[in-house]
Parts: sequence; C-alpha cells; structure tokens
Amino acid sequence: MAIRPEEVTAIIKKELEKYKTRLRMESTGTVLQVGDGIALVYGLDDVMAGELVQFPSGTLGMVFNLEEENVGIVIFGNEKNIKEGDIVKRTSRIPQIPVGEALLGRVINPLGKPIDGKGPINTHKSRPLEAHAPNVIQRQPVKEPLQTGIKAIDSMIPIGRGQRELIIADRQTGKTAIVLDTIINQKNKGVYCIYVAIGQKMSSIVAVAETLKKHGAMDYTTIVSASARASASLQYLAPYAGCAIGEEFLYSGKHALVIYDDLSKHAQAYRQLSLLLRRPPGREAYPGDVFYLHARLLERAAKLSDDMGGGSLTAIPIIETQAGDITSYIPTNVISITDGQIYLETDLFYLGVRPAINVGLSVSRVGGNAQIKAMKQVAGRLRLDLAQYRELVAFTQFGSELDRTTQAQLTRGERMIEILKQDQYEPLPANKQVMIIYAGTNGFLDDLPISCIKNFEMEFYKYMEKLHPDIELQIETKKELSNDLKAALDRVIDEFKKEFRMKFKI
Repeated sequence: MAIRPEEVTAIIKKELEKYKTRLRMESTGTVLQVGDGIALVYGLDDVMAGELVQFPSGTLGMVFNLEEENVGIVIFGNEKNIKEGDIVKRTSRIPQIPVGEALLGRVINPLGKPIDGKGPINTHKSRPLEAHAPNVIQRQPVKEPLQTGIKAIDSMIPIGRGQRELIIADRQTGKTAIVLDTIINQKNKGVYCIYVAIGQKMSSIVAVAETLKKHGAMDYTTIVSASARASASLQYLAPYAGCAIGEEFLYSGKHALVIYDDLSKHAQAYRQLSLLLRRPPGREAYPGDVFYLHARLLERAAKLSDDMGGGSLTAIPIIETQAGDITSYIPTNVISITDGQIYLETDLFYLGVRPAINVGLSVSRVGGNAQIKAMKQVAGRLRLDLAQYRELVAFTQFGSELDRTTQAQLTRGERMIEILKQDQYEPLPANKQVMIIYAGTNGFLDDLPISCIKNFEMEFYKYMEKLHPDIELQIETKKELSNDLKAALDRVIDEFKKEFRMKFKI
C-alpha cells in the first residue's frame, strides 16, 4: 500500500511537537559538567536555592548556586554514576533529617543514614536542616546552669542552658577532651547531647563513640559524622544536621547540647564548594559570606520562653587556631557570634595545667546568671585572683625581693592552680566543686606543700562522703552557703586537715 507524502509530514510534525514539549519541561535539566562533588546543570528554570534534586542514579544533590545560564548543584554521594547529558529532576523538597529519641545512641551521617551497623532508625519525625532561629519574643534570658563538671569552667567561665560558648585553641590542646567531659557530666541531668564531627579522622570519631559508650553517655547522645573522607558537601551539611536534631528537643520543651567539632574544617569545606562553583569564598555579602554561614547556625541556639515550652539548645562550637592566633578571620567571626569563649593555651598545656584554660582571654558573657548561688559565693574573686597571680609570676621572674603580701598571693595562686587541674573523663558534681574551691579560697591549703594538694582533694571527697554527706546534700539542695553551713564547712575542713597531716606526716 502506497504511503502518501502528507501522511509522512503529519507524523513527523507530531513527533517534533512532542520533542519540543519534552525540551521545555521546567522541572528537569541536563548535566553540563560534573566533577569534585559539583554538577553544573542547564535548565531547571524554576528550581529554588537549597532545593533537593535527583540524578538518574538516584543520587541526591542540593541547589547551591543560581546563575543566569546554569544551576550549581552539590552532590550528596557518589558522583561516578553521574555523567554529562544526564537528566536532573526537581523534587520540590528541601534537605531534611530524621529526628527524635530514636537517634539516641546512634552514629549517623549528615543525611540521617545510620553508619553504626545497628540497622535502620525507626522514627517518623523529621526536621529541615535549615530553619529560622527563634525571635526575641520567643526567647528568655539564659539563667539556668549547664554544668560541665570541670572546676575551672563552672567556677570562672560558666555556661548556661541556651548559651553559645566557643572553645578556641591550637590542635592537640584538649578541646575535644573538654566537650567529652561535658557530655559525660550530663548523665541523669535531662540534657540530650549531639556531637557533630566535621573533617576528623574516622579513627578519632570511633574513639569518641567508644569513650562515650564506656562512660554510659551514648544512651543520651547522637553522633553526626562527616569524617575527613566524606565529601565537602556532607561536611558542609553536618552542623546544620546536628542543630536540627537538637531543635527537636528544644521545641519539645526539653534541653539539648550540640557540639560542633570543629567549625574551622566546616569553613574549609564551604570554601572548597564555593571555589568549585566560582562564587566568592570568604569575605562577601549575604548569602555567600562564611560569617553568615556560622551566624545562622549558632543563632538557632536559645533558651525558649515559658510560653514556648521553656526548652533550651546550648551550642559549643570549636575553632582551631594556628600558632595561637585568635585574630585571624574565622576565629574573630565566631568570637563575635558567640556569648563567650574558652581559650586553651599551648604553653599551659605543656606545663601540665589541664584543662589549659587562659583565664585572661576566656570569658562568659552570661556570667554569674549561669551559676548556682553557692558557686558565686566561693568563686566570686577566683578569676581576678588568678589573673593577678599570673601577673605576679611574670613580675617575680626579675628576681626582686618580695613582701609578705605578694608572697601570700603567690602561695594562694599556686594552690588554686593545683586545685583547678583535673583529669580527663572525671567530671565533678557542683557540690564537690564548691567544697574544694571554698577550702582553697579561704586559705585552708596555704600551709600545705604543693605536692600534697591533689592527695588532699581526693581524700577530702572521700572523707565528706563517708562522714558528712549531709553537708554535700545541703549544698546540692539549697544551692547556697548559709552562715551556718560555712561554719560547719570551716569546722569539718579543719578536722580533716589535722587527720590528713597525721596520715601523711606533713
């Protein structure tokens, strides 16, 4: 049967119309270029910044850059299955992560997938990684202490629930040790912890998980892992994922602590993504600026008003400095966003002062509001006394003759430094901290040799537990030192001191 030319023409026209329609689909685009965890896509005319898109292999990506000619997408997962010419689809979703108590005790990646081999996470709740911070009306002042169990911090640089306190120091000076002690100290205190590991060796993350498990802290802790071998896009997402998990507790009227270890590596991951997408990587206006990146993350920490449930999200970011330089770009950024910083000094660390806190450069802008009254009573002058002691030590190096007052200050300072030293993974309850600092600041240790101070402290705790548990209980329940309680403490410390001198023949 002969086919007429007009029939052929009609069929071709029909096919061409279909083809044109397929090209004009607004919800798909074509991969122009792929590499280094980045894909440039042509099309996707109506896609939004921060939206998830899907590649043919099922791999997800997030829209990071909106250009006139193309869209820059960061890839979550393996880019080897993605090639030039692949069709990319919109999902009309933003990145979300599973949240809730089902995540406690688990190690997950920033997309919420478990990487601890314990099977799937059974939760129907999820939250967006990016969210608005609570406004001023929805907040209340930070006034409830978050005890770290570390004498030097709880007495001089207190952290409150809902605060943002930066830990800043060179590498290998005990930054992670402080946050691990803080997590361990939250046992039975109703605070859920999220530890976000960014750009660390996988062996370090495993060691953290094992340490927390050993001390029974994994029962209330979630670890979000974006190790050094993870892509820059996952390292970029990690702190937002940790924050979203914490926000679930915050808005449920509970208390959470999120630790970002560390934001220096987060800034490096962001810089890598920015340079690959040819956008300004550092000092630039909204939204590209790395300052805005960390500001919108840390602003989400808050103590909510009673009308909102009274929950809190405390943030402890960590920043690594180079040769103690806290004046460089990223450290000054984060210092200006947070409510104070704990500065660890390398020289002190090597002198055996651990935690190696520099009292002069460390500060908590919440201050005494985040302390129990008993701690304020015993540690009120401690910070100033230690700062004066450091100055006197520097002065006495000139070898000049010292008067009695100066000698007394040096003696007291040496003993207070010794008291504030603390072994790792041994956080102390507040009542014990109050008792030993009371003994130090009131001169009970001034006539003891420095070498005996550590022994004195350990024996003192045992003595109080065994013979005077009522004093500890009173400090714990009343949270302040009445005149009667001070008199009782003076008497008990005197008695113990005599026994201690006899026992150790001092």
